[in-house]
Amino acid sequence: MSITDVLSADDIAAALQECRDPDTFEPQKFFQTSGLAKMSASQVKDVFRFIDNDQSGYLDEEELKFFLQKFESGARELTESETKSLMAAADNDGDGKIGADEFQEMVHS
Repeated sequence: MSITDVLSADDIAAALQECRDPDTFEPQKFFQTSGLAKMSASQVKDVFRFIDNDQSGYLDEEELKFFLQKFESGARELTESETKSLMAAADNDGDGKIGADEFQEMVHS
């Protein structure tokens, strides 16, 4: 599966353009611009599985660091503060990782 199987390449490019500079990544803005926020819960979970590099069923900080690169290989890494902010925004149970349900809730919040 490629991310462009479910999201428009133009929408992804626009979302990445909005956060191309370090410390400008805003999750909700990214989800809106990329089209993720308009997707159904099951579609968002499909995207989650694509982002989950090790297929563990969870995203940890190391995977989140490369979040933007899952949308375009040449995209920048998230900064440490962006990574921690993204984790804090979604890790509802405080276990230090984001499950598919937590990710879907964050995208649709």
